[in-house]
Amino acid sequence: MNRNLILEAARLTEYSALYASRYMGKGDDELCYNSADSAMWKCLETMDIDGEIIIGAANRDLNICDGKKAGMGEGPFVDIAAKPLEGKRTCATGGHNSISVVALGSKGSFMKVPPCLMHKIAVGEGARGVIDINEPPQINIKRVARALNKYIEDITVCVLERDMNMDLVEEIRQTGARIKFITDGDISGVISTAIADSAIDIFMGIGGAKEGVIAAAGLKCLGGDMQAKIYYNDYFEKTIAENLGRGNPDRIYKIRDLVKSEDIMISITGVTDGVMLPGVQYFSGGAKTSSIVIRQQTHTLRFINAIHRFDYKPIF
Repeated sequence: MNRNLILEAARLTEYSALYASRYMGKGDDELCYNSADSAMWKCLETMDIDGEIIIGAANRDLNICDGKKAGMGEGPFVDIAAKPLEGKRTCATGGHNSISVVALGSKGSFMKVPPCLMHKIAVGEGARGVIDINEPPQINIKRVARALNKYIEDITVCVLERDMNMDLVEEIRQTGARIKFITDGDISGVISTAIADSAIDIFMGIGGAKEGVIAAAGLKCLGGDMQAKIYYNDYFEKTIAENLGRGNPDRIYKIRDLVKSEDIMISITGVTDGVMLPGVQYFSGGAKTSSIVIRQQTHTLRFINAIHRFDYKPIF
């Protein structure tokens, strides 16, 4: 992956964050998301790539949708996994942990998944190789605590706050570990496990499958580890899981299955304040964005703080 694309990737998520944040707290989920979607597409259209959106929205009315071609049609072949706005409800209500994220990779980088749910467990580099999604939480937490040289009581587990995760939450509490709930943004929750000085040690629970692939891209760039299984609760959902698992609905997907290439990069920009990044901050005549860009080949982690002057960016 051409390293010159690093700045282009940052621009994609910065533009999306700037557009979406204009409508923070105004109560309109779709307006927030559609604004981010339009901004990312405007930027993608100008890029010198021959791109295809592998992980996008299932809704074909949106710009960033599955299977759509992107870029100028010239330059390197690039697979794209993107979420212009993760946490649209959070953004609309002025909550925490809303982000814009895009992963770029060489052809065949990302596993194609439908809009379904996924069990996930993720850790940073220090606990790589010790997790097993088929084991109960107490076993995984003990293994991670041992690998990180921590007491179980010092371990923090990040869980998406959903009713379907409440049984898991009770099991985690019985171990004595701490819990960090997030209402949205399991991509940032997963990737945070691999960020130095992060307060999160493990991510566990059910979240979106598309988000799982994007999160795996960020985690792979940082040397972390992840396992996943498609969640099903009825015949239709089990059929989806069987189709993906080639007849096995309970197939375990490791990080190398979700992200197959070693040639990827990912950019994340905060829309609202969250576990990984501050949100967009406005001042007279402009705004400040905070982003992380990670390149897998070198494991380089760049923190980019950008000042945007709206007098020179009339699109805002």
